[in-house]
Amino acid sequence: MSTETKPLQPSQVGVIGAGVMGEALIAALIKFGMKASSICVSEKRAERAEELVNRYGICVCDLAENVSGSDVLLLVVKPQDMASVLEEIKGSIKAGALIITFAAGKSTSFITSILGAGHPVIRVMPNTPALVGAGMSAMSRGDGVTDAQAAFVSAFLSATGKAVEVEELLQDAVTATSGSGPAYFFAFAEHMIEGAMALGLSKDVATTLTAQTMLGAATLLDQSGKSATTLRENVTSPNGTTAAALASLNESDFAGIVAKAMKAARDRSQELA
Repeated sequence: MSTETKPLQPSQVGVIGAGVMGEALIAALIKFGMKASSICVSEKRAERAEELVNRYGICVCDLAENVSGSDVLLLVVKPQDMASVLEEIKGSIKAGALIITFAAGKSTSFITSILGAGHPVIRVMPNTPALVGAGMSAMSRGDGVTDAQAAFVSAFLSATGKAVEVEELLQDAVTATSGSGPAYFFAFAEHMIEGAMALGLSKDVATTLTAQTMLGAATLLDQSGKSATTLRENVTSPNGTTAAALASLNESDFAGIVAKAMKAARDRSQELA
């Protein structure tokens, strides 16, 4: 995609599903430059819809009205709910509207098999750090998506953190890496905190030490230009404390455990298709 491509400028964006990720995407659209009044959400929970209206100044529409009036539709629903939502909206979608799906495992061909080929579809795998502007999203184009449409999606997703474009056949690998990845990180952090407490540190101090260490390490990896391997080697003195810790992890097949976990996530993503 050319960096000079002018992004699509929709007059209305419809958001279907206003959970945690739906809210993060609403915030990203506004940060990108969409007027709040041009963003319309459809949400079954009235209290949740009212909360978002008060927080962002967006509009709330019933599903049929939202679908028929939006140039872009963000489908932020659970994978198991996707088929029923598509069946409900397929007769009301505005001609030529861009469909963006955020459901794990649901391919662009799955979407078009229900909606028909007249609607371009972009598939996105985001992750939860989008809530704090540090997310990672990977997008894939379906048939008929224009450069202007892809540029719009890439630009507004970048307001949540970083965005890349990948071939759709790699989306299950993306899910296993960045989609599910925050949970791996949080699980490791949980165990580091527990380990620090077992060594005598208070929970507050253990949490601060762990969080800042992980934040610093991630920032160093992102900004130093050095590989994870090089950075690990730089902090690992022969026969030192770090070497002892890594040796213990390796005795338990640390690399194999991580690879097995990521394959399990990838396989589950494929099963959801």
